[in-house]
Amino acid sequence: MNKKFSLLVILFIAFQSFGQLKKISLEEAVLQQGRKFGADKLTGFQWIPNTNKYAYFTDSWTKMVIGTQGPSAVIVPTLADINTACGTQLKNFFGTQWMDANTILIAENGKYFSYNITTKAGKKLFETTEDSENQTFDDSKTNLAFTEKNNLYFINKNNEKIAVTSNSDKNIVSGQTISRNEFGINGGIFWSPKSSYLAFYQKDETDVADYPLLDINETPGKLISIKYPMIGQKSEKPRVGIYNLATGKTVFIAPKNNPEDYVTNLSWSPDEKYVLIAELNRGQNDMSLNVYDANTGAFVRTILNEKSSKWVEPEHPAFFPNAKSNNFVWISEKDGFNNLYYYSIDGKLIKQLTANKFPTREIVGANTAGTEIYFKATGENGTNMLGYKVDLKGKQTLITKDLGVHNFIPNADGTVFFDEYSNHSTPSKSLLYDKKLKATTLLESKNKYDGYEIGTAEIKTIKAADGTTDLFTRLIKPSNFDATKKYPVLVYVYGGPHAQMITNSYLDGANLWMYWLAEQGYLVFTVDNRGSDNRGYAFESVIHGNLGNNEIDDQMKGVDYLKSLPYVDANRLAIHGWSFGGFMTTSIMTRKPDVFKVGVAGGPVIDWKWYEVMYGERYMDTPQENQKGFDEACVLNYAKDLKGKLLLIHGTVDDVVVEQHNLALVKKFVELGKQVDFFPYPMHKHNVIGKDRVHLMTKVLNYVIENNK
Repeated sequence: MNKKFSLLVILFIAFQSFGQLKKISLEEAVLQQGRKFGADKLTGFQWIPNTNKYAYFTDSWTKMVIGTQGPSAVIVPTLADINTACGTQLKNFFGTQWMDANTILIAENGKYFSYNITTKAGKKLFETTEDSENQTFDDSKTNLAFTEKNNLYFINKNNEKIAVTSNSDKNIVSGQTISRNEFGINGGIFWSPKSSYLAFYQKDETDVADYPLLDINETPGKLISIKYPMIGQKSEKPRVGIYNLATGKTVFIAPKNNPEDYVTNLSWSPDEKYVLIAELNRGQNDMSLNVYDANTGAFVRTILNEKSSKWVEPEHPAFFPNAKSNNFVWISEKDGFNNLYYYSIDGKLIKQLTANKFPTREIVGANTAGTEIYFKATGENGTNMLGYKVDLKGKQTLITKDLGVHNFIPNADGTVFFDEYSNHSTPSKSLLYDKKLKATTLLESKNKYDGYEIGTAEIKTIKAADGTTDLFTRLIKPSNFDATKKYPVLVYVYGGPHAQMITNSYLDGANLWMYWLAEQGYLVFTVDNRGSDNRGYAFESVIHGNLGNNEIDDQMKGVDYLKSLPYVDANRLAIHGWSFGGFMTTSIMTRKPDVFKVGVAGGPVIDWKWYEVMYGERYMDTPQENQKGFDEACVLNYAKDLKGKLLLIHGTVDDVVVEQHNLALVKKFVELGKQVDFFPYPMHKHNVIGKDRVHLMTKVLNYVIENNK
């Protein structure tokens, strides 16, 4: 062979190898989306109290970085410094909190230490037992409350362990979350601002049915009994306890009307005189914001009341912007979108601060003077999450300048804002905004997918089944997409409330495994139907009393859109979803049996009467009130019509959607003589997590690919 020609061949092969894109494996797609492919961020960002400094962590939380606004000496502690001073063996900074300008709080195996970054001195503060859970510090970090089993305790600044409750009856549970984490509840312990009182949730589960789960790791198998209140059955009885640290006495506040009503969104007034509680009837259509005397537990007044023919859903406690005033901000959806209302503790509406035609998501802070409130809201496009401020006169300002999904954190006096966001074309960008809202870039992540085969997502809108409402859609195409070919499609569906699948973030809210599937020659499609999150009350509440109907109609509009595309193979459509998405998948496979060739449903709700009270009764009422709605939503009633291939999946100790749902559907198919596939994930709860998730997604996607030919 000619030497010159041989050299050219070698150079060509070398160029081809060097320029070849790498493939993302399914295991990487499942486990590495937030790791290997995760964008660079200022992880764990915190403002350091009473300073212009901030801290964040790098190298998997093993290094701390302290930054500053303006000239300032910066001392950065190392793990070695802390371990030497405290006698710990910390391997990372995860969970570190700032106590003051010079002191951090660290935890190791139930032990808590303070470390002074200037003097390099460490000190042990508290030690709890291995049974301790729900650890909650007061604002000054001088008292630590926690639960052990069903009782509540705290350790004070003198290192004394004090029992707040001592119930031997295991059905009486104190200091833990109640109402199955609905209504924005994510904890059960509430220190007062000056630590004079400790408020807590307590629930009496005596009348709640015991539900059996099986632990197969024991020989013989062992019963795991959980409390699971099903729709229309006996529920827990909640109340609020207020423990007075000076007297050691506790007063209790029970629901005013019915013992099974809800007491939610607890907050303290800054002067510690009052506790504010949003009380909601069990029917969830009548809510009162009530004020109670913190010392006696006596009812003082109702500040506001909201009723609806569908539901009222308080999700945010009263927010007090000024530590020296009892005036507060309340978030209400009464005008169709969550907006901010400024009230006095006497019950006077001082000012409606916002009147947006888009939802406020949460309040993130206020300046020291309490004259500006900072909050997140979607803005006019529901796929975004933006940062705003509003003053007490109602003047609203958009802080974040770029569209996308933002996490923004004001410093204590509202002079500087940290902002970290991503959008369709930005993996992650970290900024500091000054008082004049001029931005300085701290970090901009490179695209971790450079050099890999990865497709693209198109975000569009289609009309809902009502003919007027816009629905967001996402269509993921392979990197080598050819519009002259015909592609099979996997429709990924959730479809239920409190969730949004399509966002203006990097990868557009999709899971990386969807892009992996696209590289196998698929299109992956999602539509956020009416009933999903961040579009306002009318958009969401259309589902009330008839779960599945409007959602399915909207999903069928998505199918119509797919069939209008010349590159879609309408004979090769598959559908997959989990939880509410599993309900949608099984419903569509049986109620629209000629549409999809293959379905995979994980953890599906099959009959809503087996779901839990707090979520289920909000959307469906009870069978006694809405038998027609329950019958229409029950998948068992349509099982006879199934035509396509169906794989059902469930975690065997699922305590959210209990396995009774799926097994009842399998039983129904057996009775009908219909063949379906079922796969259990032993000892997994509602989601299959960890390394086993690779097995799950391999099972799901192989089933789709093999049966959708």
